[in-house]
Amino acid sequence: MHKDFYKTGRERLIAQLRSAGISDERVLGAIATIPREKFVPDAIKSRAYEDTALPIGNHQTISQPYTVAFMTSALNIKPGDSVLEIGTGSGYQAATLIMLGAKVFTVERHWELYNSAKKTLDELGLSAQSRFGDGTIGWSEFAPYDAIIVTAGAPELPQSLLLQLAIGGRMIIPVGDERSQTLKYVVRKDDREFDAFDMQEFRFVPLIGKEGWTVG
Repeated sequence: MHKDFYKTGRERLIAQLRSAGISDERVLGAIATIPREKFVPDAIKSRAYEDTALPIGNHQTISQPYTVAFMTSALNIKPGDSVLEIGTGSGYQAATLIMLGAKVFTVERHWELYNSAKKTLDELGLSAQSRFGDGTIGWSEFAPYDAIIVTAGAPELPQSLLLQLAIGGRMIIPVGDERSQTLKYVVRKDDREFDAFDMQEFRFVPLIGKEGWTVG
């Protein structure tokens, strides 16, 4: 595809996101800058700027741009924030966080996706700490985090992730059954107390792991 094709696609996507209610200019700027075509398989690069989730292998998807924009805007990322991402997938969500100045720590349970996302981010000069493993238990080595973003649907709030939030830290996570989930926004008030608010409904792939769904 010619680069002008992708440029036009990005511009059209930004207009769609604005009309859908995304108003955070920093997030829109990040999405306008990131080449989403680099994060999707070659066979569907022509669809890179559709506002839809796309398959990336291993029964996983690259999230719909609206979903990425909505979740990222909700977290109100500031430059220098330490952010844990559960479910690296294609690496596109991580790229958005990095573009906002976050220090990103990202965990992926699929070896092929872990490797391909790491390669894509490196090729784009975007720096993240990546780990292959069970994201439901977080990444305690670098905790606490200013923000945690979970890009797969959980049956309940994973206790390990809650405890890896900094005081005042926030987490956004879809919680529900394996067909649909409600996006929850959680704020850690102190050592023992958390506030949780329901946002809107989305549909994500299942969060698999010790504190998520089990395989099969």
